[in-house]
Amino acid sequence: MLSDELSEGLANYQIGDKIRALRTTKSLGLAQMGDHTGLSASMLSKIERGQIVPTLPTLMRIALVFGVGLNHFFDESDAPILEVVRAKDRLKLPDTKDRMPSYYFESLDYPINDRPIDSYLSEFIPRTPFSEPHEHDGVELIYVITGAVEIQIHDKVHRLDAKDSMYFDARHPHSYKCGSEDRATAVVVAAKVSE
Repeated sequence: MLSDELSEGLANYQIGDKIRALRTTKSLGLAQMGDHTGLSASMLSKIERGQIVPTLPTLMRIALVFGVGLNHFFDESDAPILEVVRAKDRLKLPDTKDRMPSYYFESLDYPINDRPIDSYLSEFIPRTPFSEPHEHDGVELIYVITGAVEIQIHDKVHRLDAKDSMYFDARHPHSYKCGSEDRATAVVVAAKVSE
């Protein structure tokens, strides 16, 4: 019996869906496919519905019928991207090493490669100056969870209190600082914009 973690990992490959897609493309019923593979229609049905995970020999039988390699079932390009990031696994980093940090940030999506967004949980330290101005391609959204955060952009300071949010073009220099007596927390999402 597979552990929950293994079952969840295998489910991401959607093997049953890929087998069903191959079968329906060839207009085969489950019984016909069973004749070709030597597997029962009920077993094939359970595999397609994700109720059982096929062994490699079973998967090889199915692959041979459709003229595909085993890699067809483990190709992640079609698999939905899904990654759980546990709080205990995140790394907290300061915005700078040159002076007292204005804020600390933790990446919320670091395991995903080539992602179109970067999201962070940020903690802003009271009584510190604005962070160094920075800019980058794309847009940014900040949502304040607790406390208050001040954002300086376009020669103006915008104060956001808890539950306030702000969306802006991040190609312009911007900086942050805590706007409350206690630490402030916010989710910051930076997204790339395709031309």
